[in-house]
Amino acid sequence: MNHQPVDATTATSFLPMVSVVIPIYNGEADLPDLLNCLLSQTYPKDRVEYLLVDNNSSDRTLAILKISAENCPITIHPLSENQIQSSYAARNTGIRAARGEIIVFTDADCRPQPQWLDALIPPFVNKEVVIVAGEILALPGTTLLEQHADRQETLSQKHTLGHSFRPYGQTANLAIRRIDLEKAGLFRPYLTTGGDADICWRILGENIGRLEFAPNAIVQHRHRATLQELQSQWRRYGRSNRYLHELHGVDLMREMTPKEYGYRLVRWLLKEIPRDIKKAIGGQATLVDLLNTPIGLFTARARAAGQRDTKLPENAKIIDFL
Repeated sequence: MNHQPVDATTATSFLPMVSVVIPIYNGEADLPDLLNCLLSQTYPKDRVEYLLVDNNSSDRTLAILKISAENCPITIHPLSENQIQSSYAARNTGIRAARGEIIVFTDADCRPQPQWLDALIPPFVNKEVVIVAGEILALPGTTLLEQHADRQETLSQKHTLGHSFRPYGQTANLAIRRIDLEKAGLFRPYLTTGGDADICWRILGENIGRLEFAPNAIVQHRHRATLQELQSQWRRYGRSNRYLHELHGVDLMREMTPKEYGYRLVRWLLKEIPRDIKKAIGGQATLVDLLNTPIGLFTARARAAGQRDTKLPENAKIIDFL
């Protein structure tokens, strides 16, 4: 994984056709902000199309997409994937309809900044680059859990780009050459998590090119605000690890023992809390600092449970092809 600046003159003249694929499930509330972000893109409007794929929503998502496509100055193609309830199946539907040389992915609850595509596409001027990952930053949050996740940079691509097995980019901000999807295959349509790592690793495993990081290609995403949402997020991370273990041989995460959990809690109570209270009195620590350890233990337990309690479904091994 590399980050190599692209010459400004070259970047200005390199304008491949781009197809942005966005899967949407019950995204009615997210659509106004998402569409505004797409309208604000500085990449030439005649060189980009947006394929918004409704994944069998029960709200007004598809109706809003159709209306938006009729009255919008940018090219929007409303599509439907009603056969398989999976964001990866929806992305495959978008890819099949795409006309672009570069296929870009983000999500309905993401907020791409105006220069997103202008920063994400230039690395492809180098023919050795087959995948580009942009950065994911947090939208401003007000809850304690959102502030904690922001402090930990939970959403940042730096975690996935530094994966010990092989780097990958999250589909919240990812671009792939269409020709390389033709070679390695599309997403596994029945997979429910871990598909971004899987598709990146399959492409990189073909030894046809490398992954590039574009730190200035930024989308924003909201952190989980409640314990239930946080638990669901980290259980999903655990399921992803189990699936990738079965698909690629990735090491499973070691689960902490009850003794280790107990030691960490005692250490927090007897050492960390007194230390952080002193810092807080001096204005050098906040409630987020005080609760860092128990929140971390909560997410670790959720991730371990997700990894332990799941098994890769047989149909999730299927790979779609163009």
